[in-house]
Amino acid sequence: MELDLELKELALPGIEKKRPMVIAGPCSAETEEQVMDTAKQLANNGIKIFRAGVWKPRTKPGGFEGKGAEALPWMQRVKAETGMLTATEVATPEHVEAALAAGIDILWIGARTSANPFSVQAIADALKGVDVPVFIKNPVNPDIELWTGALLRLNSAGIQRLGAIHRGFSSVDSKLYRNAPMWHLPIELKRRFPSLPIITDPSHMGGRRDLIAPLSQQAMDLGFEGLMIESHCNPDCAWSDAKQQVLPEVLDFILDRLVIRDSVEATESISQLRKQIDELDNNLMELLSKRMRVSREIAAYKKLHNMTVVQTARYSEILDKRGAQGVLCGMNADFIKTVYEAIHSESVRQQIEIINK
Repeated sequence: MELDLELKELALPGIEKKRPMVIAGPCSAETEEQVMDTAKQLANNGIKIFRAGVWKPRTKPGGFEGKGAEALPWMQRVKAETGMLTATEVATPEHVEAALAAGIDILWIGARTSANPFSVQAIADALKGVDVPVFIKNPVNPDIELWTGALLRLNSAGIQRLGAIHRGFSSVDSKLYRNAPMWHLPIELKRRFPSLPIITDPSHMGGRRDLIAPLSQQAMDLGFEGLMIESHCNPDCAWSDAKQQVLPEVLDFILDRLVIRDSVEATESISQLRKQIDELDNNLMELLSKRMRVSREIAAYKKLHNMTVVQTARYSEILDKRGAQGVLCGMNADFIKTVYEAIHSESVRQQIEIINK
């Protein structure tokens, strides 16, 4: 049975219906002074929606997990003194109850929570009968069905002002981005639900300040509706995710230089084809990173069993097989040989490092 979303416009008071809708603020609400200082700077630069993490799910215990309900009056003060709407993440029914009681305007469900159908259902049950905008971040793992399922659970509970947040996807291997964009997944979500607003979170996706601007532009070029960007009055001293937060004045600079197109170009155009090349290149880098990780594991095995690094028979087998595969795929055999010689050289270098440790 095909399921669809019954959606209505987000209809946020005071927010113009133009791209991009921007949600900005610190990763975490740390102190009342930090919250108010950041909010006032952002408001002066025209930002209409203020975000801050009140409850912070951390990967490991011992990190700053947010101020919890103590920070909610700070969010109320932001709204009262700046006129901004407020947004925060919720992960439990208790969070939902406390946030709604404090007048939080927009809720979002984080990537760890959206990956757990039980947690999403508990939040959906807590929101029955409530008309509040809810955004759902993509799950940490690249599973569009989990993302879709979370949206459907909230929608089935009566939430019709829904949106999705594309924050990238986790990987065990080192890469350029903190969370790989995998743009094809939000594009597929948009194909399934054309009226669903999708905003991009370049802060969590890039994990670095210098990546926020190019990722934001990519999101706009692909026609997504908005951006969620982390901004802090003193990012170097932030209590969580310091490297991915920017000063309000830097955020203003980034937004001012965004190119917003009236319509998204066809995929046949050269700019879209180049974006496909960029994504494929990113995928190639991640695959090479995974291959090198396996090579290092092989090196550990060789060291344990007193084996030589280079196994010439295996190397010849790789060159022969991959060369033949390349020809079948329409590529020159010499080109494939050159590529795999370079890959083998780097693999040998990394294995020697492991064995000599």
